[in-house]
Amino acid sequence: METVRACIEHHADASPESGFLIAPEGGDSLSFAQLKAALDDVSLQLDGLGLPQGAKVAFLLNNGYWTLQLFLGVMASNRVIVPLNAVAGTVQLVHVLDHSDSEVVFVAPEYRDKLDEIMAHIERPIRVIETTDEAGPAWPDSESPVTSPSPPTASDIALLLYTSGSTGLPKGAMLSHRAVTSGGRNVTEGHQLKSDDRALCVLPVYHINGAMVTVMAPLYSGGSVVMPKRFSATDYWRLVAENHCTWSSIVPTIIKYLLDRAEQEPFDFGNDERLAALRFVRSASAPLAAVTLEQWEQVFKVPMIETLGLTESAGTVASNPLPPAPRKPGSVGLPYGNEIIIVDDKGEECPPQVVGEIIIRGSNLLDLYYKNPQATLESIRDGWFFTGDLGRKDEEGYIFITGRSKELIIRGGENIAPREIDDVLYKHEAILEAAAVGVDDENYGQEVVACVVVRDGYQCSEDELKTFCEAGVGRYKAPKIIYFFDDLPKGPSGKILRLKLPGLIANSASD
Repeated sequence: METVRACIEHHADASPESGFLIAPEGGDSLSFAQLKAALDDVSLQLDGLGLPQGAKVAFLLNNGYWTLQLFLGVMASNRVIVPLNAVAGTVQLVHVLDHSDSEVVFVAPEYRDKLDEIMAHIERPIRVIETTDEAGPAWPDSESPVTSPSPPTASDIALLLYTSGSTGLPKGAMLSHRAVTSGGRNVTEGHQLKSDDRALCVLPVYHINGAMVTVMAPLYSGGSVVMPKRFSATDYWRLVAENHCTWSSIVPTIIKYLLDRAEQEPFDFGNDERLAALRFVRSASAPLAAVTLEQWEQVFKVPMIETLGLTESAGTVASNPLPPAPRKPGSVGLPYGNEIIIVDDKGEECPPQVVGEIIIRGSNLLDLYYKNPQATLESIRDGWFFTGDLGRKDEEGYIFITGRSKELIIRGGENIAPREIDDVLYKHEAILEAAAVGVDDENYGQEVVACVVVRDGYQCSEDELKTFCEAGVGRYKAPKIIYFFDDLPKGPSGKILRLKLPGLIANSASD
């Protein structure tokens, strides 16, 4: 099953009545047979819009019944789906929608004003199709229908997903059907998923974790997925109980939210039959503190499995094994479905416990970065993807991540490039120097802060700069604290030494 369409057709033939999707808010559901019929309809509608094979189709939607049909249907029709991050700032969304060459964008009514603002900065025409929770897409009448594209092959591109790079400009990872289905296979193998497993998907499908882990893994394994519109701490355990979910994928921020309200839950964790089906919960997308993992298992009495996944690797590449096999706190586990090695500056494999760059090889990797040959050449060499992340392996092959050479900030599972925030701050007339950086945070793994130097003769407040940043990159990426300094540390070339900023902040706090 090396294409999305092949996965769907296989399960629709083998177990047509088996349920695949449950959308709890409206009580909607889809069996595999109904899923296949729904995706065939999506394909016909895209034909009616005149979209050829390989055309890019974007969406700005929350999770849910229609979102999943569009997400899978576009790929199954041999077009390319382009999920847009609903919490991203306008500047980033303009770049992604324009750079991706998307010809159509599906939008929820609540995001229509945001999309109009984005579209005002894009010169070429893009068809907009409103999509409601109740009725789905408002498909227009056919205008210039095309013959349906041939069924996708393993090498056809299925997904174009943007991820922030160290330059600050989002890069578009081109993932083939082979990569996408391999991503689902890796999760299936790593977590021993079977057709009777049911995932609770509370992470957005515009994120690689939601898309590959809790959608593609059930699709590959023949299991099912419960997909509310968005995460709610007050609903999480109720949804697990009511739908007999066997697993879920979350991020450290969500783990903290759930721990904070554990005493308010009406469940006797560890003894409640309503939660008896839950086998494990997995953590990914950001480092999980060992103490938080310990608290989770003490409170909720269910294993927490640490994993590693990247946008460029179609999600999971490594995972701690399920009990009773050994799990190691602080480790992202062992490779599943691909090769992972640690190399030194010369590209030679490092011995155990020696830190080097983490590189990956497997069928789950991206083909290239869209319209970015330089980034492709730098990252993909001789079949290996060079992650830019630093780590080590122990004597048993367990992987430990020690740092990020690309200086990415990972806040609650979202990759944030410091340069994005820098660029916005530099647009403010009062700012002479600016640099964003991630600092350790109990709730989010890392929090975004910024250090600035104000121009002589100018004044600005912290609240003013925060509001300015929120307008440029969105509230989620905007700095939560802005520190004012007379000067920032620089190297011989005058480049701000970003890695020295956390120490500068700590010293200023102790003064």
